Amino acid sequence: MPLSSQDAKLWRDVSVFDGLQTLPEPMAVLIRGGVIAGLWPESVFALQDAQGAQEVGRGGVMTPGLVDCHTHLVFAGNRAAEFELRLEGASYAEIARAGGGIISSVRAVRDASEEALLEQTLPRLQALIDDGVTSVEIKSGYGLTTADELKMLHVARRLAEQLPVHVTTTLLGAHALPPEFADDSDGYISLVCEQMIPAAAREGLADAVDVFCENIAFSPAQTERVFMAAQAHGLAIKVHAEQLSNQGASALAARYGALSADHIEFLDEAGVKAMAQAGTVATLLPGAFHTLRETQLPPIQLLRDHGVPMALASDANPGTSPICFPTLMLNLACTLFRMTPREALAGATAHAATAIGRKDLGRIAVGAPANLCVWDVQQPAELAYAVQPGRMRQRVFAGVLTHDR
Repeated sequence: MPLSSQDAKLWRDVSVFDGLQTLPEPMAVLIRGGVIAGLWPESVFALQDAQGAQEVGRGGVMTPGLVDCHTHLVFAGNRAAEFELRLEGASYAEIARAGGGIISSVRAVRDASEEALLEQTLPRLQALIDDGVTSVEIKSGYGLTTADELKMLHVARRLAEQLPVHVTTTLLGAHALPPEFADDSDGYISLVCEQMIPAAAREGLADAVDVFCENIAFSPAQTERVFMAAQAHGLAIKVHAEQLSNQGASALAARYGALSADHIEFLDEAGVKAMAQAGTVATLLPGAFHTLRETQLPPIQLLRDHGVPMALASDANPGTSPICFPTLMLNLACTLFRMTPREALAGATAHAATAIGRKDLGRIAVGAPANLCVWDVQQPAELAYAVQPGRMRQRVFAGVLTHDR
């Protein structure tokens, strides 16, 4: 049974990755009242520092709870047929132009009730939780009408009431052009700006607004209109950028103070510099890169050289990354993108938290929320080195021990 959030809990002799680096010696960690109340090197820890606390674990590796900062978890049906088409040679763009891709998911979501969407999404979110996620961003984008986009966002909000996880929501109304606006993309952007964004803000259903800026989606000029509307309604900005071509969307988003630019395989140095100046996070999505068999690598070294923080996310979605296995992303980031294990784990914790506008998450520090995982490994690099489910020994959310084996 979960412990009361008021019960003090103590871990001893754990190797701690604090969200950015591995601390140099084993630590003792105390949580009380939902926050990290104490953090001491084991060599100087004294039991009176944690008087009255229940010792609940020793050894292993403690990390912040993982933060999955880019997902499309709320959807209906699946797109396995498109997976086959891609294997037979069809490109992502060709499938989209033929009415597949995002639009096929749109049809399924429009036909599904809110309850049906909730029922289908819960197992996907549970899979993330079972692999260490304590915070997740969930986008809309498969409704493409005001009512259906709000339906998706409402389901995302309800998920946080059903499971022990922190959920942030992003309105992605500008994800694709719906069939009813086939010859009027500017008209659809007007709908997004004048109806969807105000409604989502008014009902408190969105924390941020996203746009898919790409040659098969929306232009930089249309993207900027969405950014302006988001800012006018006090919503943060994110962008799907430079996935298939360089549209300059990352630099544009940076000018508007975007939280993150995501995908970014075709990002150039000018875009990297703009992101560095604005503090915009680069969110890398190796699951989509892997599923689509892409060959254009994101500019990892340029991001390093200019000090742009690199987040890492599952991009869990029905078409291009049907993967709800966040620790697999650590391995893919290392093997496909040549990130180091430390970079990958920082990307799935501290930098991912920054990408959702929550720098207080994804860290192990005194005063930070007690969202933690303890893993049955000897060093943090093992989480990226091996693709192996079931390594999570304990999971703590808001101070409550929600998983213990």
